[in-house]
Amino acid sequence: MQAPFPSAHDAPALTAHHRGFSLLTEDGEYLTLSAPELRSRLDSMPCPLVVHAPSFARKLDLPPPGQPSPWLDLLELFTFVYPARTAAPTPRGLALALGLEEEQIGRAEADLLPTLVEIMLTELARQKNGPLGDMLAALTVRLAQAGWPWAGTVAETLGLPDKLDGKGNLPEDALQPGDALRVWRVLPKWEDVAPRPPPASHPITPAEARTRLRTLLGEGSESRAGQADFASVSTAAFEPRTHRGNPAVVLAEAGTGTGKTLGYIAPASVWAQRNGGSVWISTYTRHLQRQIEQETHRLFPDDATRRHHVVLRKGRENYLCLLNMEDAVNSAASRPAGVTIALSMLALWTRATADGDLLGGDLPGWFGDLYGQGSVSGVADRRGECIHGACPHYQRCFVEHTVRRAREADLVIANHALVMAQAAYAQAAMSDDAEDTEEDATPSRYVFDEGHHLADAADGAFSAELSGLEAAELRRWLLGAEGRRSRARGLKRRLDDLVVGFPRLEAPLDAALMAAHALPAPGWSARLAETDSSESGPPEPPPIEDPDGFLPATPALPEPVLENPTESFLRLLRQQVLARSEDRRQTHQYGALECDLHPLIPDLTEAGQTLARALSRIAEPLRTLAERLQARLQDDADSLDSVTRGRIEAMVRGLRRRAITRLDAWTSMLDALDQPPLADTTPTHIHFIRLDRRQQQRPGEHDVGLHRHWLDPTIPFAAVMAMPAQGMLITSATLRDQSDTQNRQDEPETEETERAWEAAEARTGANHFPSPAIRASLTSPFDYARQTRTFIITDVDHASIADLAAAYRTLFEASGGGGLGLFTAISRLRGVHSRIAPALEDQGLPLYAQHVDAMDNATLVDIFRTEEHACLLGTDAMRDGVDVPGNALRLVVFERVPWPRPDILHRERRIHLSGGDTTGYDDRIARLRLRQAFGRLIRSQSDKGVFVLLDRRTPSRLLSAFPPGAEVRRMGLADAAREIRAFL
Repeated sequence: MQAPFPSAHDAPALTAHHRGFSLLTEDGEYLTLSAPELRSRLDSMPCPLVVHAPSFARKLDLPPPGQPSPWLDLLELFTFVYPARTAAPTPRGLALALGLEEEQIGRAEADLLPTLVEIMLTELARQKNGPLGDMLAALTVRLAQAGWPWAGTVAETLGLPDKLDGKGNLPEDALQPGDALRVWRVLPKWEDVAPRPPPASHPITPAEARTRLRTLLGEGSESRAGQADFASVSTAAFEPRTHRGNPAVVLAEAGTGTGKTLGYIAPASVWAQRNGGSVWISTYTRHLQRQIEQETHRLFPDDATRRHHVVLRKGRENYLCLLNMEDAVNSAASRPAGVTIALSMLALWTRATADGDLLGGDLPGWFGDLYGQGSVSGVADRRGECIHGACPHYQRCFVEHTVRRAREADLVIANHALVMAQAAYAQAAMSDDAEDTEEDATPSRYVFDEGHHLADAADGAFSAELSGLEAAELRRWLLGAEGRRSRARGLKRRLDDLVVGFPRLEAPLDAALMAAHALPAPGWSARLAETDSSESGPPEPPPIEDPDGFLPATPALPEPVLENPTESFLRLLRQQVLARSEDRRQTHQYGALECDLHPLIPDLTEAGQTLARALSRIAEPLRTLAERLQARLQDDADSLDSVTRGRIEAMVRGLRRRAITRLDAWTSMLDALDQPPLADTTPTHIHFIRLDRRQQQRPGEHDVGLHRHWLDPTIPFAAVMAMPAQGMLITSATLRDQSDTQNRQDEPETEETERAWEAAEARTGANHFPSPAIRASLTSPFDYARQTRTFIITDVDHASIADLAAAYRTLFEASGGGGLGLFTAISRLRGVHSRIAPALEDQGLPLYAQHVDAMDNATLVDIFRTEEHACLLGTDAMRDGVDVPGNALRLVVFERVPWPRPDILHRERRIHLSGGDTTGYDDRIARLRLRQAFGRLIRSQSDKGVFVLLDRRTPSRLLSAFPPGAEVRRMGLADAAREIRAFL
């Protein structure tokens, strides 16, 4: 096999550094070039070695290289040789992932890259006789046909030229390239086991928790003040419940650096092993999910043992769908060569992955940047498409594997939204008296880390949205793709043999599908926009509402149909929000417009009633269908095989979760149209209209809808958790709105401390459980007076992007990198990034940014952690759950006071939940966010760092957000920069 590319052994190598670009020529000459000089040489240069080609192209102001890449990207070789390992996508990050020591890496310039290639090729040569050797050979043939630049070097390493016939084909008895892509044929199948018995209720003692903690920490680990106390206090969440619906609740604030993760893993693991049950550990961010999973390596060092005892659970949309993968492989021949390259890498990853998690798992976060974002989204388990038991790959499905492993695990690491959804579904099944089996046996013990976000998660989990996108998505789930290129199967096709030949089932199904045409038809968004003649410019073309990654959708033409009741209702919603938005000029800006639902414009009530009747004509036959399918499980119990029973159970769940529950919520919202809120009363729900704008290059409308939120979302959270939970630990470093956390539970509480605890209980929902929560406060072990400096800059106009950018550049230069810049708005982040990135790069301070770089947040944090002089810009997701100890993070710069967004939701909660102190309500939110941001700075006893707030209007009443010893000083930018240089 001969690829049209030079061997990697003879290729030049390129890296970027602050002096420009480092070039190691094919003759061994070492040069430093500027960007113009390098660009002028690229066309005549043999295919060079680079790391992260898209990022390298951006540094040269070149367009993305695409696939197949014109360069030999070491990350592509890495994904081939190590398909389920991650690495920071920089020369240093790759070197560390390959096991090199710092002294071997040096300054990570061009001469390092040939060494990294040799390491990977040596490993590849070792693998050619291993279990995946045949697959590697077959995929190399396919990759060579697609023009992959590494194909020649890889083929030589695998010894392929000697195995191929004269036409470049593998022997007939060898694994063929097409079969190598069809990985779903060889993945292991799950097998059902007997249901796990209910757990026992034996308590655990603080002494046992402390003993397990010492075991986890091991010899020579850093001793953290308060960690053992935290483990002891946490055992109260595992006490046996004394009354039904009355779980033991422990509310524990553990200051930054306490070591709370191992502090709760210790008692949780003891309880799970003693009682034969599962403890669900729930987080708000993916960052923390991954960190907790890494900590469990201390508990179960052996990978196979840990896989049995620890499971990480996410929503379905995070996982690879084998049916989508099959569709992509089958259509690859008609697609560009880059699709084949991406699918080959995904096939290798699919054979090696631990759990099929595409987002935040063991697929590198830069995979989409290399091979196109569609390469990942096109094979994901997209919402509403799963056909469960009807899928030919059902018994090999990664999601189903994970669900079944979670039933037997000791620790399940999930997220708040999933936990709430599971509990809500279990409660609904009990209230309906339905014999519905849940995906997971409902656990009885929970740990909610990042507990300060429980209200946010509950707000999303228990809200309802009657919008164009939601309604159109339901139509697609019921009717299928309706002529567009998509594998989305309608309900009739998913049910097929379960219903055909059973008139009692066919009749309600046909009735529901006929009624589903009342939902928005393809092209609805364009038709709504066309109704407003005051909009300037031509109407927006119909959006591609169903992009399928490898199977691109075809824009649907607007249907010349009769007046659609959902579209009529949406049109009136849009009319009302445009009429009542405060600033009509905003209608061409990104973001959202909102208005109150009441008072209604003319015709909206009537349109809502018409829509409610149309929705009931969908919901009632679906309800009948679900009931009759459920009855078939009993009526035909003697003839149904286990596969068919599983399909029926899954379909009944799907009908209730995906359609009936949603339709009932929408009908309830429409009933509220003629029920305006009464004056001087506290509402249970908040209703408002929102018009969303596209956050993309082409401006235009994205969606319009009626929204309903709980005034206090922790009420439904407590309601759904009260029955299944026998005990729960709610913990965070920022539960209370006060900086003095030195009041231990054995010290007298002041009135101020009591108010702070009461507010924390209200924010987490702990006050809605029958018994009062057990309170605990553990102090941070850090000496903030010695380890930190805190400044408020007084001479920067934070309303000016130019001034703001100059301030960030000055501060990042003063710290020599290691800076985390936090923003309250994406547009301001992008504006600052575009202004300062080149100047910082010139000084050897590479700048990365969320919402700018095409990598997930975990990968950006990995780069930031690896590259000691890098800087990172981010928004809320970087403010929480990011753990970067050491010198890699030594400066946090916050763009402005993080006041709550002044929208309708906040307005109503501020009025009704503030106790009359509306200013104090806003202040508490801002102080807690400042505390969270400050908490990123110091993660170990040896850290030093500076916190800077670029808002000269910061009121002094917010400064209690900072911990004791962190003196806050106001000064000009130049003075602060000098002090930062001296301190660091």
